[in-house]
Amino acid sequence: MSSTTFPAFVFSNDPENSLRSVQQVSLDDIAQDGVLIEVEWSSVNFKDGLASTTSGKISRLKPMIPGIDIAGTVVDAAGSDFAIGQKVLAHGYDIGVARHGGYAQFARVPAEWLMALPDGLTTRDAMVVGTGGFTSALSVVALENWGLTPSAGPVLVTGATGGVGSMAVSMLAGRGYEVVASSGKASAAEFLLGLGAARVIDRNELSADDSRPLQTTTYAAAVDCVGGNTLANAIKRLNYGSAVAASGLTGGTSIPTTVMPFILRGVALLGIDSVQTPMDIRQNVWSRIATDLKPAGLESIGHSIGLADLDRVLTAILAGEVSGRYVVSPTQ
Repeated sequence: MSSTTFPAFVFSNDPENSLRSVQQVSLDDIAQDGVLIEVEWSSVNFKDGLASTTSGKISRLKPMIPGIDIAGTVVDAAGSDFAIGQKVLAHGYDIGVARHGGYAQFARVPAEWLMALPDGLTTRDAMVVGTGGFTSALSVVALENWGLTPSAGPVLVTGATGGVGSMAVSMLAGRGYEVVASSGKASAAEFLLGLGAARVIDRNELSADDSRPLQTTTYAAAVDCVGGNTLANAIKRLNYGSAVAASGLTGGTSIPTTVMPFILRGVALLGIDSVQTPMDIRQNVWSRIATDLKPAGLESIGHSIGLADLDRVLTAILAGEVSGRYVVSPTQ
């Protein structure tokens, strides 16, 4: 089978000749260890956009098959406990960064990075959720473990039209929270209200420079997918004893704030990392994504594309021009 060729989206990862194109590759061109998966779906994340540009400084292979999310069927279990024909998913770790990823018909993944697809999800469902939705679920779980309940008041979601933000809006609304969605896309209000947001605010309300150490308390918690001024202003508006789950940096890596919200209002900053999440936590969170945290209407959420569409969509996601989720079929 190693001589069999199959389609893949390949990034040259060469600063002097940076190219992204669909090519025919073979199993000899990808990793030689791990469980062999026939990829049914992958997805498009902001990180995939960074990993497919030399300026993103993320890809560590040359050339590189991006795609940090994978869902499909086991073709060769490679001595692991997985069974041939079993539906599986994988994301995070070094997938699509230092190991060829999901933008190909086949991928090899170390068994310890792989998990069985939970009951209640199709492989497409899992990729509509993807890393973005998994990060959202981690954020919701972290806030609820901190003590957040629907009766506490409105929850702010920043960057709400993105992969993490849109899934967070849907998950929180599904659990009965009053969700305030922040977005820079005026045309996306209907989309966000359809996901369950109670109200949509313009991102400029949170992204401006503001030297005040505290602002009027407004929110019981926040899911921040942006960072920078937006995160700082969200922190300043949190109620006493509340928390923000932070996972994004599109608005910058610095937080221009003071210690005042933390020592005068007891606010907590909860860091969310989806890449190295231990497998036991990963499995528990995915079981909840398949049940009580399952976003409504997964079958209809997400735009299905093929490998030939990836160049356009990756460019758009880096420019902030993508709303919702894109899922990729390597054979479409």
